[in-house]
Amino acid sequence: MRLGSGTAARSTVVLAAVLVPVGIAALIGMVALWPGAPRAAAREITEVGVTYPTAEVTSTEESSCTGTTENRLPDGTIPTTVPCLRVHATVTSGPATGRPIAIWATAMLTAQDVPRGTSIVVEHYPASGQDPEVWAWHDFARSFPLATLALAFAAVTIAVARMRGLRALVGLAIAFGVVGTFILPGLLAGENPLLVGLVGSTVIMYAVLYLAHGFSRRSSTALVGTVAGLAVTAGLGVIAASAAHVTGVSSEDSYRLATMIGADGADQLRGLFLCGVVLAGLGVLNDVTITQASAVWELRSSAPEASRRVLFSRAMRIGRDHIASTVYTIAFAYAGASLPILLLVQVYRLSLVQTLTSGQFAEEIVRTLVGSIGLVLAIPLTTAIATLVATSEPVSTRRRHRVAEPLSHAHH
Repeated sequence: MRLGSGTAARSTVVLAAVLVPVGIAALIGMVALWPGAPRAAAREITEVGVTYPTAEVTSTEESSCTGTTENRLPDGTIPTTVPCLRVHATVTSGPATGRPIAIWATAMLTAQDVPRGTSIVVEHYPASGQDPEVWAWHDFARSFPLATLALAFAAVTIAVARMRGLRALVGLAIAFGVVGTFILPGLLAGENPLLVGLVGSTVIMYAVLYLAHGFSRRSSTALVGTVAGLAVTAGLGVIAASAAHVTGVSSEDSYRLATMIGADGADQLRGLFLCGVVLAGLGVLNDVTITQASAVWELRSSAPEASRRVLFSRAMRIGRDHIASTVYTIAFAYAGASLPILLLVQVYRLSLVQTLTSGQFAEEIVRTLVGSIGLVLAIPLTTAIATLVATSEPVSTRRRHRVAEPLSHAHH
């Protein structure tokens, strides 16, 4: 079945008729929702002049300290004394550079964890009134190893994917720019979290997908599938969050955030959960839709005479494999991130039903299942659209020869 360029042009017009209004709507939404001044918090954070300079460890000494509630034993008792670590260091940044200090390390750290030369971050509380200045342990300084790892990731990505990898990294930077300048400030300003998440995610996907894969029918088809998947994910998230009574306040950090936001903190955190559901589905949706679109075009090149039904069937074989592997990827990613909670549940010896239906696990389950349903439905939709668009354009003679040539060499 050979179709002329007129059919290809019509498919391009149809794609544009879908994507252009959606893109314009996302831009208008971003302008309308652009955050102004952050809302007045119910509890203001007072600035006390605390600074966080770095320091280099010069020596450590193990000692004994009085036990506190943090050292409570499994039987409920608090030991009289517990081992603790005194760290001697030299400040390496800020006005106090070169000054020797002595601080107590955080609980459970040993001398082996903090060898001489370790770079750490400390807290400096300046003297005020009758209170003397205080130096305290804050954390390890991880800027250098993390920056090195990031550079290694960028170098490997560019070395393997070349210019496409570089464009993908630029797209990633744009994505985090949208998150940092629009989504997070919008949430703090009290804008509708679900709308902020949808608008921001749509803008991110337009920028990332076209930047990494270029303007083509293939990438436009993948974008249609991604946008549809985001819409399904958002809709299912609203329904599931309501049915499962997901409040968004399931941990100490979220509770603290709710109390700081104020009277509508709980309602805002419900929307924050839905915004997180949409954002969590971005990367996986982009992965499956661009893969399916590429699979359809490659199958079309290798079998230009195949009917649409055959082409769709073959592409869906790839899609089903992708569904299986991606569902495992999402589930185990969340399981890996929740290992400390899983261990805590084992310690408390709760039943499996109690564990899975508790607030924090319910959030993860809803997030995982909603995201999985969205990406599963996006695969056949993207495959169907890609089949229609790919078969609407003729396969060039050059592309057909390029596919057939390796086959002829293998035959000989």
